Amino acid sequence: MTHREILRVMSGLLLLLFVTMISGTIVSVALPQIIGALDGTQSQYTWVVTATLLTSTASTPVWGKLADLFSKKALLQVSIVIFFVSSLGAGLAENTGTLIGFRALQGLGMGALQILVQVIIAAMISPRERGRYNGYLGAVMAVATVGGPLLGGAIADASWLGWRWCFFFALPFTAVAFLILSRTLHLPATERTGPRPKVDHLGAALIAVGVSVLLLWVTWVDNEFAWISWESGAMVGASVVLLGLALLVESRVADPVVPLKVVRRRDPALAIVASLAVGVAMFGGAVFLGQYFQIGRGYDATKAGLMTVPMMAGVLLSSTVAGKLVSRSGKVKPYIVTGTVLLTLGFLVLSVIDHRTSLWHVFAGMFLIGVGVGMSMQNLVLVLQNTVPLAELGAASASITFFRSLGGTIGVSVLGAVLANSVAARIADGLRALGVDTSGGGSRAGATLDIAGMPAPVREIVRAAYGEATGEIFLVAAAVAVLGVLATCFLTPTELRDSVDLEVEPVPAKA
Repeated sequence: MTHREILRVMSGLLLLLFVTMISGTIVSVALPQIIGALDGTQSQYTWVVTATLLTSTASTPVWGKLADLFSKKALLQVSIVIFFVSSLGAGLAENTGTLIGFRALQGLGMGALQILVQVIIAAMISPRERGRYNGYLGAVMAVATVGGPLLGGAIADASWLGWRWCFFFALPFTAVAFLILSRTLHLPATERTGPRPKVDHLGAALIAVGVSVLLLWVTWVDNEFAWISWESGAMVGASVVLLGLALLVESRVADPVVPLKVVRRRDPALAIVASLAVGVAMFGGAVFLGQYFQIGRGYDATKAGLMTVPMMAGVLLSSTVAGKLVSRSGKVKPYIVTGTVLLTLGFLVLSVIDHRTSLWHVFAGMFLIGVGVGMSMQNLVLVLQNTVPLAELGAASASITFFRSLGGTIGVSVLGAVLANSVAARIADGLRALGVDTSGGGSRAGATLDIAGMPAPVREIVRAAYGEATGEIFLVAAAVAVLGVLATCFLTPTELRDSVDLEVEPVPAKA
């Protein structure tokens, strides 16, 4: 494909990626209005988010493997239809049960589209040339992740739109992307030798169920039950058994959903470990910084969203520049190592913040995190894609995306638990200093987020608690990011190949 033809396809792919990723975060700020309008419960509130997360993460390896076995364009078109129908259904929902069902279906389409876009780009462009295009890809992913809550809040607050447009918003963009890709995307058919490939249904089912149980535990732990409890033991144990069985199945079938021979290799394994740290940065940065600005600093949702611009700018700048430099030099390791180091430094800068820290200090830490994510996120995918043949591209790409999402989800849950415990302890100490008896539940001031309705002395205690506790969780995140730095330092300093597929070395003839 010529550069002009690639850009035409990329316009549709990037539009599709942006609208699917933003659909995952656009409801976060508008959710209280949505649940209130549909007369839902707190449990249903959680499931509107959890349903999408479960189906999206658990189905990612399956979609990646299907892309290796069947037409990538046909799978993309099916996924677009699934996403379009589910978005329309969610916007028209009249009760929370229907909304949760369509959000689960929407997550299925989102998981498919996010991995298929990356697989199709890798099938069109060689790893070396892919660097500059991956810069645009990483920028779109980061902007969608950070900008989703801001857009959702603005839509929900607009009287002439309303919360249903958080779902209808995706429809025109999805339709335009479908038309663009139907006309411009032309991939050569993949020739497969040997017997007709079979879909690994058992392995796919075990992975999906095992991951779903693990994600449900991550969602409910420290809310529905304690970390150390029989419920935690049962859910974690069931997940370990199911994923262990999946590992056994994947090691024996001819066409596994997750190719273990790829994951066992040095560079793919190190890239997966490093991607876990990037996952914490992407998800944790957006979630907890938004809460810090709203509760710890007293800004409304719209202003809190605007204050994420330094992180967004860092991602946009670094991913674009690093992508072009990677394509020019063919070397990717220096940029990944530098990115993970800057990511760690950004977390360390934010680890000392409280509710009175200068905003310029906070913005500096956010910018460093953004630069680190932009330089490392898509380049880690590039490292893995550079080591596999075209026939394994889908499963390999899905593997690193899957682990990044899973690591980010678990990381956010752990950081959230640390934040909640730290906030509760600090509020209790502050109230005792005011002479309030906390033994009978008086420390429940932090149970409500209605800061404006609190007496001024209590409001100051709550703001201080959230400000200082946010610094603590970023110190934990910095420790996780160090693992990413160590993993990237051991990557092989190879040069990216110029061909789309791995060149097969000829087998010498027998004498």
